[in-house]
Amino acid sequence: MPRKTAAAPKYADPRPLAERPLHEPGTGRKTNRSVTVNLAESPLSWLHSRGHLTDRQLLAGEKLRGDYEAAAMGAQVTMRWENVPLGREKRGAPSGLNQTERMLAAKSRFDDALAALGPDLGDIAWRVICAGEAMPVAEREMAWPVRSGKLVLRIALDRLAGFYRLPG
Repeated sequence: MPRKTAAAPKYADPRPLAERPLHEPGTGRKTNRSVTVNLAESPLSWLHSRGHLTDRQLLAGEKLRGDYEAAAMGAQVTMRWENVPLGREKRGAPSGLNQTERMLAAKSRFDDALAALGPDLGDIAWRVICAGEAMPVAEREMAWPVRSGKLVLRIALDRLAGFYRLPG
């Protein structure tokens, strides 16, 4: 008699999930419990999905992260070929900003946004939004009381929404 095997799922789950052990507060010892986390979920989307951030605050944070990513502050290792003429015909005026100009404009917007936040609000915004640090980690690194970072982040996101002129 042939053995029955479990059918393989029709579609693979696109979320990168990982099992993480839970630690006891204060002692840091592992417990017998664990939690499944989605590695692709940002701290901002986590807070928004649980009702801690408004849609406007989420959009403001995503705009800041978009500027941070578009500025591509890391080194580039290859030549850009988008402005090389493809044929013998004359090249017309450029159709817009080239890649370097777009990166400089994004860096300028990012710097202006952090300047509008100031040093304290800019620090929590950069840590959580751009670096992707979890809120407890950011609070611990800045020596803040537990659960205070969420309130300060909300204030920073409201200021960012004003800076980016988001409606609401």
